[in-house]
Amino acid sequence: MHAGTATATASVATAALMGVGMLLMSAPGAPLPDAPAARAAVQRADPARHPARHPAGAVARAPRVYAHRGASAYAPENTLVAADRADALGFAWVENDVQLTRDGVPVVLHDTGLKRTTNAEEVFPDRAPWAVKDFTAAEISRLDAGSWFGARYAGTRVPTLRRFLERLGRNRQNLLLELKSPETYPGIERATLAVLDEEGWLDRAHVRDRLVVQSFGAGSLRRVHALRPDVVTGFLGAPAPAELPAYAGFADQINPSRSGLSGGYVAAVHALKGPHGKKLQVNPWVVDDAASARKVNAMGVDGIITDAPDVVRAATKG
Repeated sequence: MHAGTATATASVATAALMGVGMLLMSAPGAPLPDAPAARAAVQRADPARHPARHPAGAVARAPRVYAHRGASAYAPENTLVAADRADALGFAWVENDVQLTRDGVPVVLHDTGLKRTTNAEEVFPDRAPWAVKDFTAAEISRLDAGSWFGARYAGTRVPTLRRFLERLGRNRQNLLLELKSPETYPGIERATLAVLDEEGWLDRAHVRDRLVVQSFGAGSLRRVHALRPDVVTGFLGAPAPAELPAYAGFADQINPSRSGLSGGYVAAVHALKGPHGKKLQVNPWVVDDAASARKVNAMGVDGIITDAPDVVRAATKG
């Protein structure tokens, strides 16, 4: 997904009772203690501003925060440095983008071209338009993927998916993996699943709690679901409400752009169950400022995908 226009269980679950003047926090992964009397008092005092958004007895939780391309507001996107930065900030969920090289190696890179975030034009001046699919993994490994972001990151490399998974494993982080432009890379689903399997990411614990595969390509997600029905999947986009039941057959999440998102749409998604028998989730992207984070949180979203995870965490805690 574009930063400019843009399961897994929660790794760090905190929540705030909306409208109440104090912040209540829980241990990671545990539900918050509820305060129905206090909340009801606030709602009675001003029901227009403080509607009863949650059913009686329900527990309000903060949304899961996904570090988009790593903590990409603070380090070069889709690199090991960005994953480490998200870890240092305390975020367990990292989003990345996967593409295939000319020799079929899954690499972690957003653009289908190499110009914006690497020095490919300088290293390979005669290889325009510098498409990822036209370069081998060995050639891409020579590129500087950090200097564009800042001199201190000079020499940062484009990681293979295998190296990225190794780093997440070391950090004990989880992965929201996007299959990028699957129409450009026939076989990307099988190749990506193969690496995930080889690195131990398709065992029961990872599939249940630590991995989501998403894509803008509905056909690509259907292939993933056919190959590995146990894997949690997310569709990137906002299908019309009438089309949502069809997507619920192969997607566990509907992850739209925050632009135009409404509480009504979130409710329409939540009314359906996905292929694993659980309520469909909604995780909008890319939400980088506090006001937008609070706005989508008030709609009842399940998670937020952001370049600045610390900003979103602070905004949605209370």
